[in-house]
Amino acid sequence: MSGRESGRTSPLPLVLAGAAFALAAYTLYERVSWRPYGKAEPRSVEARGDLADFEKTSVGVFESVSPAVVHIASPERVTGRDVWGRIYGYPAGTGTGFVWDDNGYIVTNWHVVKERPAVLVRFADGREHEAVVIGRAPDQDIAVVKLVSLPPGLRPIPKVGGSSDLKVGQAVFAIGNPFGYDQSLTTGIISALNRTIRGEQGEEIDGCIQVDAAINPGNSGGPLLDSAGRLIGMNTAIYSPSGASAGIGFAIPVDAINQAVPRLIDPNKRAPTLGIRAQPSQDGVVVSSVVRGSGAEEAGLVGQLTLSRGLGDIIIAVDGKPVRSVDDIGRILSARKVGDTVTVQVIRGLPYDEHRVDVPVTLR
Repeated sequence: MSGRESGRTSPLPLVLAGAAFALAAYTLYERVSWRPYGKAEPRSVEARGDLADFEKTSVGVFESVSPAVVHIASPERVTGRDVWGRIYGYPAGTGTGFVWDDNGYIVTNWHVVKERPAVLVRFADGREHEAVVIGRAPDQDIAVVKLVSLPPGLRPIPKVGGSSDLKVGQAVFAIGNPFGYDQSLTTGIISALNRTIRGEQGEEIDGCIQVDAAINPGNSGGPLLDSAGRLIGMNTAIYSPSGASAGIGFAIPVDAINQAVPRLIDPNKRAPTLGIRAQPSQDGVVVSSVVRGSGAEEAGLVGQLTLSRGLGDIIIAVDGKPVRSVDDIGRILSARKVGDTVTVQVIRGLPYDEHRVDVPVTLR
């Protein structure tokens, strides 16, 4: 053999190695792909057992209260187009409410109904009924609507609680119609108490409950409940840069609702007023302005907006009872009637010649 022939490498080992690899791959493929199938049946279902206590609470609250929660929509419709260019209509306004009593009165937020004379009310079973707006309290963001006809099986909210003894950290439950999704339950805790929020007209609403339960557009007017299923507030606003829930929601306390609703239903029970617009201050309540023709105007109370300098009168007491907020005035006047005269103690002349004055004001 020549040197060139003796240096040539035989391809036989490479061929044998390739054949062995192909045989191994084929054998594995046969075992995996062509074996008979097993029984293709659903897995057996294992019984869950009893619900946890906190789950029983959530379920119980929802089942007892949800029949009283309604979807409120404006009868006026707005025309829009979907992404395919098709024209469709939807309610001009929407929100939530809850049945107050057997007479067909329903409580909601003022900003849900605003100045509309009538709304449509849809119940959990899908029935729709017309209702008229019979009472508005924009400064508290509370409104009452009355069903034109009473549906069979009307179920008012079962239990009304109080808001003066609420604790930060206790569980809360909200039922409403976020983004139009009826009968939605969210849960959370009370994050803070006695918050002051600003309503749609710029008015300050004191004493609000702050919660972290998810509250979104459409939840407005829905009930806020405690773990006993008692009404403790009405969901009214969220703090959100994006317009969706950011874990900071606010509810009007039930004590304010329980005082306002009877007066909105029956004009003879309307609370008398001093006739002022006011805001809290460090010392009491500052009179921002005086309503024309009111008892406050006749009595000579001075509003800040009428002065070229200095502050308006600061109310520190009514009939000897200390005043620290606008709600304090409301609570004191709730025991009076139109035509009564109360003694309003004010600090006047700030910041130049401060002095205290007792001003008799006839309520209207």
